[in-house]
Amino acid sequence: MLPTDWRGNAMQTRIRRRYAAERRFRWIGLGAVMLSGFFLAFLLFTMVGNGLRGFTYTSAMVTFDFPASGLNIAPERFADADIDQQLVTAGIEDIVDFAAEESLGSADILSDSSWTVLRDAIKTDPGLLAGKATIALPVASAIDIARKGDGGKAAKDEAAQLDRAGLLSTGIHWPFLTGADATDPAVAGIWGALKGSLLTILIAFAIAFPVGVLAAVYLEEYAPKGRWTDMIEVSINNLAAVPSIIFGLLALAVFIQFLGVCQASPLVGGMTLALMTMPVIVIASRNAIKAVPPSIRDAALGVGASKVQVVFHHVLPLALPGIMTGTIIGMARALGETAPLLLVGMRAFIGDVPDGLCSASSVLPMQIFLWSDEVDRGFVEKTSAAIIVLLVVLLSMNALAIYLRNRFEKRW
Repeated sequence: MLPTDWRGNAMQTRIRRRYAAERRFRWIGLGAVMLSGFFLAFLLFTMVGNGLRGFTYTSAMVTFDFPASGLNIAPERFADADIDQQLVTAGIEDIVDFAAEESLGSADILSDSSWTVLRDAIKTDPGLLAGKATIALPVASAIDIARKGDGGKAAKDEAAQLDRAGLLSTGIHWPFLTGADATDPAVAGIWGALKGSLLTILIAFAIAFPVGVLAAVYLEEYAPKGRWTDMIEVSINNLAAVPSIIFGLLALAVFIQFLGVCQASPLVGGMTLALMTMPVIVIASRNAIKAVPPSIRDAALGVGASKVQVVFHHVLPLALPGIMTGTIIGMARALGETAPLLLVGMRAFIGDVPDGLCSASSVLPMQIFLWSDEVDRGFVEKTSAAIIVLLVVLLSMNALAIYLRNRFEKRW
């Protein structure tokens, strides 16, 4: 057999083609990375550009003459449980409309829920009723959007006129950060859905983490190899790939209809997400346990440690970084789920912040979905702002996973 002629034209042509193919592959890969980065940057730019405006809101300065308004409520009555109803009965909404006519020229400039801001201000400081006071009340969403540079020409002209008179100001929208859902974007808040998400994830973690890790320990360290073990492993792998809405159907049938767990609550939502996340935790935990070198087990057994001591004193501490990383990533995925929670009733309008595990609640993805379907343009900014909050929570969970992995990582 003749030796290869590396200097021949045929071989040089093949080498040039091979190098050209490598260069094309490198440029294609670089183009794919740049395209992915472009779409990510576009998404973040769009969300941040629209969402940052959702964290602010425009208020109008309205002057109230409380002694002349007829709102006469004794200071000691503000300790009553029905003080809100007393203020409504006393005509606080009409007082706001009259003051808006006097200060702004029209009551339509203010939000329909602006009277609730005045109510809270009076409850905080009943001394306001003794004289005149100027209070900042939220404007209608059309005026707010116009002052931020969007909206129709009529609203922009009206906002500009009020702005020239020094009656408008834009600041941080605290009700958005501390309130719950509402039909008016001027008082709609994200805290109710955020608290519901946190409670739901905590319950899911409290159920799925110990059960998933213990199942992984048994399958990897104790279960005899055989047909039944193989069937269990295949079933777990298949459950990890089951569409999430199937877990919602299972939760509806078992938790709500059979066990009677409180519907539309963080408790049933957490139990549902625990079912969905548990197979992922089992798989991640098994891979982390399997990655521990057998020499660690042999050395521990060689110095007289029992099987339980080997697992819990040596294997699990070494596998903990991988277990925690897989668990938190699984929890982050569960935080963004909506399909299973639709079936357990967590898509309803919830106007209060949940105060317990069985309180009616929503979650961040569901709140975003509900706001995106609203007609009022003021909810467009609120939707983007809620997406920013959800992204911050997800990024925080991923950062926590990286920290725990580096914190507990041990080298052998």
